[in-house]
Amino acid sequence: MNERRARLALGAVVSLACCAAAGVVTAAVPRVKTTFPTKQGKPFQAPRTLASENGVLRARLVANESMVRVGGRSVLGRAYNDSFPGPTLRLSPGDTLLLTLVNKLRFPTNIHFHGMHVSPSGRSDNVLRTVPPGTTARYVVHVPLDATPGTYWYHSHYHDAPVGNAEPQVMGGLSGTLIVDGLTGRLPEALRNIVERNVVLKDVQLTKTDSIVFRSIDSGAPTTRTVNGQVNPVLRIGPGETQLWRLGNQSADIWYRLQLNGSRFHVIAEDGNPVGQVWSAKKLTLPPAKRYDVLVQGHGGGDYHLRTLKMNTGPAGDKYPTRILATVRPNRPALERAELPTSMGPLPDLQNMNVDRRRTLVFSENTETNKFFINRKQFNDNRVDQRVKLGAVEEWTIRNVTRERHPFHIHVNDFQVMSVNGRPYNARGLADTFPLPFRGEIVIRMHFVDFTGEYVYHCHILAHEDNGMMGTVLIEGPGRSGATSPQHGGDQRQG
Repeated sequence: MNERRARLALGAVVSLACCAAAGVVTAAVPRVKTTFPTKQGKPFQAPRTLASENGVLRARLVANESMVRVGGRSVLGRAYNDSFPGPTLRLSPGDTLLLTLVNKLRFPTNIHFHGMHVSPSGRSDNVLRTVPPGTTARYVVHVPLDATPGTYWYHSHYHDAPVGNAEPQVMGGLSGTLIVDGLTGRLPEALRNIVERNVVLKDVQLTKTDSIVFRSIDSGAPTTRTVNGQVNPVLRIGPGETQLWRLGNQSADIWYRLQLNGSRFHVIAEDGNPVGQVWSAKKLTLPPAKRYDVLVQGHGGGDYHLRTLKMNTGPAGDKYPTRILATVRPNRPALERAELPTSMGPLPDLQNMNVDRRRTLVFSENTETNKFFINRKQFNDNRVDQRVKLGAVEEWTIRNVTRERHPFHIHVNDFQVMSVNGRPYNARGLADTFPLPFRGEIVIRMHFVDFTGEYVYHCHILAHEDNGMMGTVLIEGPGRSGATSPQHGGDQRQG
């Protein structure tokens, strides 16, 4: 990416040093210039939560360009309800979300319920819908009774020709967490009332006038890594205490490679899917849009840190330095560590299902023109790229011929990763976002169930999506939604 424009060549490499903002300097985390107050380290704060009552969540989100609090100061951004990130929407399986979206922006927008297995048509998760400026749109999202509990998110997904507008809207702040309850109910009884932390990872770049950079094109703009809009907040956890952390990367373009000093991440759900086999790791890579629900257990010995580590997304990609994201501080006498679960439920396994069709998608780019392609085509919402029969099991080979990694994402139906670069992959559960190796490929399987209609798949680096790396899939046949494609007779795309 750094070959075609300076989008994050320095804005990511010279990412804002959260550690410097906290007054902590080590050899691994060098001091860099910061535009934020030097005294950070305030108590961790979660975004405001809007929860369903009696099976219904009535929520009102106002999308506006307004002053928001980031890193302890007021900056001009684009946000829902003047909050960076937006409020958390909390639902249960079987609930209905009745959402009113008020567009006070100067340009069109819409909203996507990322990872949700719901209808893509009409007033549900319809990303081909347009909400013009100065108008109000109503969304009705029926959460299935069999919805998987875990962490999802919502964000603007508006795209118009010739260049989309998802990146500047999400980068400005138009995103928030969506939680489907029920995950803790699958934990051992001793862990069902543990502390939950909603950890929203989101970067921000600022202009000299304290306005968020909406399209990341300034190579000299420092990038701030924030947690819930805070710079290096303090999380408290007692030695031996077990907490549930909902990790979500809501950045438009930037990757995270997480490490919690002296601890491991015990993954109990991935992309809103409880895992069939709980697994642990010292490091977790989160491309844009990725979520992991993890159990963490505190330890003593003073403060330690949640960091994003140095990483490289490929010869044509970005290089990120180590940065401190949050300080973890012991806050009570030591506890005996609880026994952790080994499984969160049966593993959805497509390995032995009959495959109805195989397809190949090739991700490519032109570094001279900053254009991105899937199967040599740029996105066109008037074209159907893949037609699939409802109920089909398909195997897709996603090939990446570029020299940088791309996070592949598809709406509505999650997938099981079968192999990476020809080697079998041990998928502990389903996913909706997965990194494509540069000059490599993944093979995935999907079972297209319940819902007909038209939706999209794309690279979730939104600068790439906006510049063409997206395609459409139309699911045909009778389905639970009973809807047809919006462009073929369904609910209008406007309003």
